[in-house]
Amino acid sequence: MKFTKMQGCGNDYVYVNGFEEHIADEAAAAVKVSDRHFGIGADGLIIIKPSDIADFEMCMYNADGSRGAMCGNGIRCVAKYVFDNGLTDKTTVAIESMGKIKYIRINAKNGMAVSARVDMGAPILKAAEIPVICDAEKAVMLPLVIGGEEYKITCVSMGNPHAVVFIDKSPKEIELEKIGRLFENNPIFPDRVNTEFIFVSDRKNLEMRVWERGSGETLACGTGACAAAVAAILNGLADNELTVHLLGGDLQISWSGREEESVFMTGPCETVFSGEIEI
Repeated sequence: MKFTKMQGCGNDYVYVNGFEEHIADEAAAAVKVSDRHFGIGADGLIIIKPSDIADFEMCMYNADGSRGAMCGNGIRCVAKYVFDNGLTDKTTVAIESMGKIKYIRINAKNGMAVSARVDMGAPILKAAEIPVICDAEKAVMLPLVIGGEEYKITCVSMGNPHAVVFIDKSPKEIELEKIGRLFENNPIFPDRVNTEFIFVSDRKNLEMRVWERGSGETLACGTGACAAAVAAILNGLADNELTVHLLGGDLQISWSGREEESVFMTGPCETVFSGEIEI
C-alpha cells in the first residue's frame, strides 16, 4: 500500500489515496500503521475517497482502530494532499467526514499548500447532543470528580465530544497519562471524550495539552483547539480571535460567540514522507 505521512502541528496521520488503493480491513490497517515501533508511526489513518456530496471524503481512524468523526489538523492535511497531488486545482474544497461537510480554504505558495483555513461549523453545546450525561441543558463549568479531585468541565462538540478543563498552571505540569484515561472513560461520556487542559495566558492566548480518545496524548488537536476557544469565550475568559498554543505548534481560532455561527481554524499542514507498506 502506498502512503504519505503528514502532520499539522505535530498531529500526524498516515494518508492513503483511496482512489487508487483498496484496504480490506481499514480499522486493522489503522492499528498497524499507527504503531510507532512496528509500523509507520502516527496518531491514526486517514483514507481519502470519492464523495457523492463533496469534493472528497475523509475516512479517519484513530490509532486504536476506532472510527473518528472529525480531525481539524487531519482535514487540513487532506486539503494539502489533494491540492499538491493534482486531485484538484481549486483553492477552496469541500470535504466530507461521516456525512458532515467542512469547507477548507487553501493557502498555496509555489504551487504547494502551506496552510489552510477550515470552516469547522457551529459548536454543539447541548449536553445531550455532545453527548454528556448531566442534569443541565449545557455542561458549562460542570463539576466532575476524577481521581479524587474535582474539576470543572465545559463540554463542546465540534463533530466529536470534548471536555475542556481550565487550570491555574501550565498544562505541562499535569500528569496527563494518569488523568487523561480517567476522563476519556468516565461514564458521563457515553461515547468517551477528548479532554483539553487549558491555561489562559491572556485574553488572546491559550496554552493547551490534549488527551484524545482512542489515541492518548497527541501534540495537537484541531477540534480540541476549537472547543477550547469556544469554552474560553463562553466563560468570558478570552476574546473572539485567539491563538491556541499546543505542544506541536500554534492554531489561530476565531468565533463570534453566537451559537449558530461557525468556528474558524487556521493552521499549517506539512508532508513528512511517502512510502509503501505491506498490509
